Amino acid sequence: MKIALIDSGIGLLAAAAAIRRLRPDADLILSSDPDGMPWGPRSTPDLRQRVLAAVRAAAAHNPDALVIACNTATVHALAAVKAMLEPGIPVIGTVPAVKTAAASGGPVAIWATPATTGSSYQKALIREHAAGLPVTEIACPGLADAVQHADPTAIDEAVADASRRTPPGVTDVVLGCTHYELVAAQIQSALHRPSLITPVLRGSADAVAAQALRRLTEAAKGSGLLTVLLSGREAQLPAAALAYPAGRYVSAPAVA
Repeated sequence: MKIALIDSGIGLLAAAAAIRRLRPDADLILSSDPDGMPWGPRSTPDLRQRVLAAVRAAAAHNPDALVIACNTATVHALAAVKAMLEPGIPVIGTVPAVKTAAASGGPVAIWATPATTGSSYQKALIREHAAGLPVTEIACPGLADAVQHADPTAIDEAVADASRRTPPGVTDVVLGCTHYELVAAQIQSALHRPSLITPVLRGSADAVAAQALRRLTEAAKGSGLLTVLLSGREAQLPAAALAYPAGRYVSAPAVA
């Protein structure tokens, strides 16, 4: 079993770790694009080209499935990636867990990048899954970049700023960028307020991992190997990746 994941940077580690926990034998191909990141500010045609380049690099290693471990890439390039790879290679996109959060019935906040916050895509998710619920969209400027570079001061500042703007009484916080899941512990701590219920964080990594494995019920057992591609070049995981538990877990020798 060989599963490829693509993202502009190290946000794909959360889903990779979730897959590794469920299937330690799975061979993982992590294809990111440090030469072209961030993807969010790019025009749609330019972003799609960067995504497809990362996909081609991963596909050259013959994966059994490919995960687009990035919300922005899923929005703008999912159809193009499916057209390139399916039906031979199943493609799994990443969608913010708005539906899961809304199922709790309480007020919801969505932390996302400035480019995603207020977008027609996010508004459509809210209309479809959280109509009638109080939903607050929280832009988190600088947080994804701080996570990408493992800058603890910048992470703390960005998390504290977003936490201050999250209304009290929110029961669920959707992490609308895969990078944010790498600092879930810091976010949870910042959202803790005495006398109030601490919100439940809703990421997408576990659901994406489960969906990928559902598509591969008949795939052969793997060896737990890790391949890292940085803008198409085979390399080691960036040093910043090892600052996070998910990065250290994925990089450790797998026990099949």
